[in-house]
Amino acid sequence: MQCRTGCGACCIAPSITVLNKPAGVRCQHLTDENLCAIFGKPERPQACADFHAGPDVCGDTNEEALRIITELEAMTTP
Repeated sequence: MQCRTGCGACCIAPSITVLNKPAGVRCQHLTDENLCAIFGKPERPQACADFHAGPDVCGDTNEEALRIITELEAMTTP
């Protein structure tokens, strides 16, 4: 599955420790168009590069992706 352009759920729902980004907060590198401003650049965190879109985490819509990833984040937070 390819990422849906302009979704941004993976840059909003999870925490990204290396960026000091808490869960549920937009990443500081997420543009107004919900695109990653550092995609493909060396400063992009490995955790972000390791994320792969799939129906199990992205669902069928941007809203569903945000809901699923938010639930996954909550289930895996100590």
